[in-house]
Amino acid sequence: MSSQPAQPSAVGARELPANITVLGSGSWGTTFAKVIADAAVERGDHDLAVMLWARRDDVAAAINERHVNPEYLDEIDLPESIRATTDLKAAVEGAEVIVLAVPAQHVREQLHALKDALGEDTVIVSLVKGLERGTDERISEICASELDLDPENFAVVSGPNLAMEIARREPTATVVASASEQTAAKIAKLTNCSYFRPYRNTDVTGVEIGGVVKNVIALAVGLCDGRGFGDNSKASIITRGLAETTRLAAALGARQETMAGLAGLGDLVATCASPLSRNRTAGRFMGEGYRADELNSVMRQTAEGVKSVSAVVELAHRMRVEMPISEAMNAVVSGALDVESLATLLLARDLKSEASS
Repeated sequence: MSSQPAQPSAVGARELPANITVLGSGSWGTTFAKVIADAAVERGDHDLAVMLWARRDDVAAAINERHVNPEYLDEIDLPESIRATTDLKAAVEGAEVIVLAVPAQHVREQLHALKDALGEDTVIVSLVKGLERGTDERISEICASELDLDPENFAVVSGPNLAMEIARREPTATVVASASEQTAAKIAKLTNCSYFRPYRNTDVTGVEIGGVVKNVIALAVGLCDGRGFGDNSKASIITRGLAETTRLAAALGARQETMAGLAGLGDLVATCASPLSRNRTAGRFMGEGYRADELNSVMRQTAEGVKSVSAVVELAHRMRVEMPISEAMNAVVSGALDVESLATLLLARDLKSEASS
């Protein structure tokens, strides 16, 4: 099924969830909470409450007392309907929708902590764009195994969604994917506002894989920046990177048209082209000579591509899918390949027809 634009809600506000929790107060988690709060105001729902879980007391205090998150969203005023807490169990108690906005490698431990608080109809929404190392599992798979979650109670949101631009209310589109069209429609209505337009999709696997692999490709594009390569190099990597993503997604049962849409090509272009992209920035630092284990000294937030690239490559091997750009980036991140040797390896495949991918 092709993605469809979400229509403005014709139902009463209370037919939508009233209590929303976002786990993770980084730039995207905070911005997504803002989207939900702004959407509620626009549809006249002034009773909706958004709880934002933060790891740090000072971040929670700034959100509650000054309605800002100075650590990640400088100078962005947050709606007063957003409250914050560092108490995870209190944050999820009574939540009808729980949004995961934590790094992929922390998702499982968060699910352990909230499992007993879930209601039968609680919907889990993933904003996470990474694979778990060791299992190579997507977030939907982790939720299914850890929470025994019905696929119809899971949704993933992905697309060209750079947090700071959205926080500034600059218009963008996204994809809400769920095995249940009803769930996708509910989350789309919950987030649909004047600057954030969600489209529905049922291809959860494709939307998740698009969000994961684009981060790895963005590392390679950033590395080109760090090495001083030009636009031809970057355009070649983006294009061949989309082919890699599509091969892996198709092998996992996803629809190829998903990769040509917002969650595939759209997200890839935004992440590879923008200086706001964490993964492109991480790649640029590596191109300038920083090792992967040194990135924390120059970056405040996690670059998911660095953390997930080994799992992407392991999954590709298991599915017998060729992903030479991902292979090369995995070698750089692990320290097995020097960046000076990367230029030829990024596009290293046997000569063949482009149509053969």
